[in-house]
Amino acid sequence: MLKNAPPLAGWIASLLVASVLAACSHPADPVHFFAQGRPQHLSEWHVLAVAGGRLALNERVVPYDLNTPLFSDYAHKLRTVWMPPGTAARYTSNDAFDFPVGTIFSKTFYYPRGGGTDSAVLRTYDQSRDFAGQGLDLKNVRLIETRLLVRRKHGWEALPYVWNAEQTDALLARTGDEVALELVSSGEPNEPFTYVVPNENQCAGCHVTDLKTKILTPLGPKARHLNRDYAYTAGTQNQLTYWRDTGYLTDLPPASELPRSANWRDATQPLDARARAYLDVNCSHCHSGTGPADTTGLSFEASAAADRHLGICKPPVAAGRGTGNHNFDVVPGHPEDSILLFRLGSREPGVMMPEQGRSTVHREALALIREWIAAMPGQCGA
Repeated sequence: MLKNAPPLAGWIASLLVASVLAACSHPADPVHFFAQGRPQHLSEWHVLAVAGGRLALNERVVPYDLNTPLFSDYAHKLRTVWMPPGTAARYTSNDAFDFPVGTIFSKTFYYPRGGGTDSAVLRTYDQSRDFAGQGLDLKNVRLIETRLLVRRKHGWEALPYVWNAEQTDALLARTGDEVALELVSSGEPNEPFTYVVPNENQCAGCHVTDLKTKILTPLGPKARHLNRDYAYTAGTQNQLTYWRDTGYLTDLPPASELPRSANWRDATQPLDARARAYLDVNCSHCHSGTGPADTTGLSFEASAAADRHLGICKPPVAAGRGTGNHNFDVVPGHPEDSILLFRLGSREPGVMMPEQGRSTVHREALALIREWIAAMPGQCGA
């Protein structure tokens, strides 16, 4: 149609087509950072919006992923970051980057649909049918919740939003929520479980990594977790260099100096690196020298020494149900005698680890930690 149109008419028609495509690709309004208050609807932030059968990202909202992610009952996650124009995060080598006031992180928890009832969701790592461009394809996935972590003048605040049944918007859930679901796996009976949306105080239980300061902080956006490629719409690129090129990151060192954690599912990488990466992401926000579980003497940070800080031949600080009648946190060569494996494999409140964030057992990770302990040399004294 445009080929034979007059120049001006053709230009106007092209502009209209571009506008329609942009409207389908992005929410209409720019991202709105609220310096205070708690908006009742996720849509008020204009970070994400349902449009054209998908959950779309707004302009300058950048998706990202981690080398090894936190386990959350097999939920898939769409992570994004947005920063105000003219601002950027400052690179640090070990901790979370120094992000400017106005930064908005979003993490949308969702599942591939399992067919049958709306509560049936797939237990799978396959994300091939999840995405439509940089958004989520709502024909194939069910949205559960979106958590925002926003950097206000006085510090970070966490805001949990739960998606409505119509999958059109998410509502603020300051007191948390519970969603009845069942995991569907090929050739296995369905596994019913309760997906728990944390309340605001429970968010602090993980994001306060220093008991002295009691300051909330992001957990995932650290150099070692982000140093990986991402398949952006415009092409695949290393995330750290993409953030730098986008204007979202300053002071980035040369690639040879960047730390990188292992992908826990990549069997071509060293077993020790994979297990340590999993424990770092899932446990070190509590089990560190400054975290809520510092009194246990366990540290699962990436930099922790490979000795009793990892629980090797270390007696538990407190006896009780959490020990499973075992004597040491980790017994080299004997995963069946190790408290760590026992607690990771439990679903019982007061016994299971992590204490919150899951209602199911991460079976594949349990097998990884079992293999890791079984391969350890040495033995513990009586």
